[in-house]
Amino acid sequence: MIRFSAAFLILLCSLSTAVAKESASRPNILFLFSDDHAIKAISAYGGDLAKVAPTPNIDRLAKEGALFRNSFCANSICGPSRATILTGKHSHKNGFMRNTGRGMDQSQWTLSKALQAAGYNTAMIGKWHLHTEPLGFDHWEILPGQGNYYNPAFIQQDGSTKKFEGYVTDLITDKSIAWLEQRDKSKPFLLMCQHKAPHRTFAPPLRHLGAFDDVEIPEPPTLFDDYANRSVTLASNEMEIDRWMDWAYDLKVRKDERGDVKLPAPDRYGTPEYNRMTDAQKSVWDAHFGPRNQVFLKDFQEGKLSHKDLVRWKYRRYMRNYLGAVKAVDESVGRLLKYLDDNGLSENTIVFYSSDQGFYLGEHGWYDKRWMFEESFRMPLIVRWPGVVQSGSVPEQLVQNIDYAPTMLEMAGQPIPAEIQGRSLVPILKGESVDWRESLYYAYYELGEHAVPQHFGVRTSQYKLIHFPVTNEWNLFDLQTDPQEMKSIYGDPTAQAVQESLTKEYYRLREFYDAPPLPMPAPRR
Repeated sequence: MIRFSAAFLILLCSLSTAVAKESASRPNILFLFSDDHAIKAISAYGGDLAKVAPTPNIDRLAKEGALFRNSFCANSICGPSRATILTGKHSHKNGFMRNTGRGMDQSQWTLSKALQAAGYNTAMIGKWHLHTEPLGFDHWEILPGQGNYYNPAFIQQDGSTKKFEGYVTDLITDKSIAWLEQRDKSKPFLLMCQHKAPHRTFAPPLRHLGAFDDVEIPEPPTLFDDYANRSVTLASNEMEIDRWMDWAYDLKVRKDERGDVKLPAPDRYGTPEYNRMTDAQKSVWDAHFGPRNQVFLKDFQEGKLSHKDLVRWKYRRYMRNYLGAVKAVDESVGRLLKYLDDNGLSENTIVFYSSDQGFYLGEHGWYDKRWMFEESFRMPLIVRWPGVVQSGSVPEQLVQNIDYAPTMLEMAGQPIPAEIQGRSLVPILKGESVDWRESLYYAYYELGEHAVPQHFGVRTSQYKLIHFPVTNEWNLFDLQTDPQEMKSIYGDPTAQAVQESLTKEYYRLREFYDAPPLPMPAPRR
């Protein structure tokens, strides 16, 4: 029998107590993440939509924490943004440059693996979209690919797939709260609760189908952008509400089952969303959309709608469904904040709210993202850190999603690896004076999806320079005098000094971040 001395037992007990105290003192981190959530659809950011589509629970985070006014993505597309957040590196460095192709290289350093090794209880629930199984998580339950809005399947940690009845945002929230209940409560936690909504096809929960039918959705002034005075590539895009938003009953062009505007094809109600529903769910859907579709189709078939009328109808239908999906995300945030309050976790839990990028809500006539224009380049970032962040603060520094990982590391008291390209936001969150970056680098590597070409650029507080290698074009915008980016001033003699300065900064950043040679898009089929 092995016998231990009393002194050894006392030492062991002291070490255990010290570890327990350290775990208790380290903050929990709740990372709330949506997909394609434009800042204009968050009322804390202001704007016309704030008046008709408030987000009170996300706004609560802003009132009690910090709302970053100048938060941007490094690559405006779903998977690459997620990889950037986990690695703290630009797409070309973490290897996940496009949504298509191989999954993320899990042999590299990631935030989840670092915090798990540091003693955090880690979980990933919801949309993963990195084509691999999550690593560095004690628990995970993820949507396959994009996942479905209604009655979605979830991939389980044992490799099986299970289908659950209900709405995806509600289910992700249910599963997140269930994990918080059963987690190892002797450890601090990192929970990444990641929603599908409000991603295309913009399907709200059935309870919110008519939530925005009686409000006037403001029309962006650039809804009918003609794409003049900028790169020739803009006019050939395939993400216009006008020409490219599928509406499944276009008698003159085509039929499509994607269901962007929830209008059935004449020979079937066949949108995938509808086909996944139970009979009870379909009856609610039919009761809402059926009469409204009949009114529209009658007007359409009788020739009462002009071309612009049709665009505006699709825009309003799209926005009502999009905002209904956002409303459910906001409710999810409220449920999780209430759980923290009810269980005494609020004071020691840092809460992030963000999205993988922004989204076009009719600006430039578009939906989707990808372009370096402000609406998709900007991404929301709100951080509540009780006792540290001044309530209602609004940092103005230029921040990017490469900064998320080093920020969480410093919050957890962990070292920041040299390979990370982002910077910790902790000094900014604490209100400290800090020598911060004055420019951001952007890169988009997809191979022509939606006919958006690869492009790269630099942004400062006032100017933006975009390089289109495939057409050898440059666009330069003064964001103060032209905030909607309607006219490039590249080549304008009055902008020569700015042009030269930003071109020099663009190449400096490419060298600083060790960017690869400028790629050329593969020819489109």
